[in-house]
Amino acid sequence: MSVKRGITLWLTGLSGAGKSTVAALVTDRLRAAGQAVEWLDGDELRRSIGRGLGFSREDRFENIRRAVYVAELLNRHGVITVISLISPYAEMRSYARQQLPGFVEVYVNCPLEICEARDVKGLYAKARRGELPSFTGISDPYEAPASPELTLYTAKHPPEDCADELLAWLEKRQQQG
Repeated sequence: MSVKRGITLWLTGLSGAGKSTVAALVTDRLRAAGQAVEWLDGDELRRSIGRGLGFSREDRFENIRRAVYVAELLNRHGVITVISLISPYAEMRSYARQQLPGFVEVYVNCPLEICEARDVKGLYAKARRGELPSFTGISDPYEAPASPELTLYTAKHPPEDCADELLAWLEKRQQQG
């Protein structure tokens, strides 16, 4: 009996870009199709295995290391892992790519002004007032992926269409072997 190694769909982008929304849709659709799938969301990871970590570059990298560790365990057992995590630095995503043989970088591309307009938690407003130091896109950089496997434009397309695009890309990839 041979179990295929799982892959990791790593959704990266600014806060409010739509990473979690697309990840939830993709996870639900994969699960409905009978796939073994788990979703690791950045906010949830911080509340659980990332408790106590701040937002310094070092703490952010440690959060990535922990997410990669869990994804690798899941992948090893044939589970497709969907990760929605800002992961603002190219170095962090490069680390994930090196550690995860089935790493797929998905850039959830959305202009900053639209992310700010979507911000129901008011985090961007707090960051602009200086109340949230090291906030990605405002007082801390976001290094957009140079060559992701897929880019989703969430300002131009609804989440359902972006999920469809990601699943179509994944199906094509699997057909190519």
